[in-house]
Amino acid sequence: MSIPQSGGGPIERHEQLAEYLSSGCKPREDWRIGTEHEKFGYTRDTLTPLPYDGPRSIKAVLEGLREKFGWQPVEEAGKIIGLVKDGANVSLEPGGQLELSGAPLETIHQTCDEVNEHLREVREVADQIGVEFIGLGAAPIWTHEQMPMMPKGRYRLMTGYMDKVGTMGKTMMYRTCTVQVNLDFSSEADMVQKMRVALALQPVATALFANSPFIDGKPNGHKSWRSRVWRDLDASRTGMLPFVFEDGFGFEAWVQYALDVPMYFVYRNGEYIDALGQSFRDFLKGELPALPGEKPTLSDWADHLTTAFPEARVKKYIEMRGADGGPWRRLCALPAFWVGLTYDQTALDAAWDIAKGWDAETREALRVAASVDGLQAEVGGIKMHDLARELVAISEAGLKARAKPGAGGLIPDETHFLNALKESIESGQTPADELLAKYHGEWGGDLTRIYEENKY
Repeated sequence: MSIPQSGGGPIERHEQLAEYLSSGCKPREDWRIGTEHEKFGYTRDTLTPLPYDGPRSIKAVLEGLREKFGWQPVEEAGKIIGLVKDGANVSLEPGGQLELSGAPLETIHQTCDEVNEHLREVREVADQIGVEFIGLGAAPIWTHEQMPMMPKGRYRLMTGYMDKVGTMGKTMMYRTCTVQVNLDFSSEADMVQKMRVALALQPVATALFANSPFIDGKPNGHKSWRSRVWRDLDASRTGMLPFVFEDGFGFEAWVQYALDVPMYFVYRNGEYIDALGQSFRDFLKGELPALPGEKPTLSDWADHLTTAFPEARVKKYIEMRGADGGPWRRLCALPAFWVGLTYDQTALDAAWDIAKGWDAETREALRVAASVDGLQAEVGGIKMHDLARELVAISEAGLKARAKPGAGGLIPDETHFLNALKESIESGQTPADELLAKYHGEWGGDLTRIYEENKY
């Protein structure tokens, strides 16, 4: 989750809220790709999650990256909780999941190189202290009680609140991982089209990247348990957002939605102040119970926008949020899939043509079915496998049209990053299907085998 903002000046006019979002508009030549991915760390010999402190810990990994590779530390209350370097940052999710939020880069070649370099650095540090990392959508064996809590004030606040608003918030925080991509827009109209495509087709990404069929040591009946978790977390800040598909959607409509999302916190002087369940609308009036008489700054608004968790969301860019964490090939496939669909206008139009006739019920049903059945999902005659095949083909055409070469011009475009998805479409098997086949077959129900076979 995001490193908190500071500064930004006071909010004096309502219009500043939408202007903050619209300030993300960029001409096509300045569009970039930001890839984020989370992974679980564990000790090599005991296969248990890493604590924050100690010789084999999250802190030791962060300090190793700082000392070996020149990352600059980010601290909270005197504790290292993240790293920054060259426009990228490494941060911690609540249960110690290590997240790379990549720099805004021009091509998938670059973002894939960045991911590989990061994993190489992490592996070098991890090897020295006897720990490993793995890319899965959900922790397969560890219980909630086994998970550490990272020393971040935001997480302490959120943990207690989660039980009041849903049943699975703490599971999301401590026992899931995702891979995301952040993408630019050129105008309000471009944002609108991309958001509609992003939300409507997010279930396809959920299905293709499904990689969390286990929880608490056994199969959970879903291909993407992580996606299932998000369906019962906090209805006021999650979901498929039907209003995005209504006439008149734009930056101001997103502002109104975000203003209705209950607050978590206000960040002041290095501390998180509890504003759980309070209203940003009251804050704008100087009537926030947590800070009576004080009005928000633009950085408070930026922070608040990070507390809405729909399947795709708008900040100064659009964030695709539907995919499970996974093996390294899929860490490059996810941005490739969405860049192909959204950064070429012909591809974007084709993607929207597929989804534009669906109603809110169909979109929601696809979301549910994707989490349960992955590529085998079917809703009202729409077969997910066929839909995925069509969309990967559109994405491939979009990447071809972009024609961004790599390897010094030896590779003509970015289409090869879709190979992992093409294999899934040919076989009908997602990573979750492959894991379940092993569990019921060669592993003989021994789920500990997942660590050695799937570590980075």
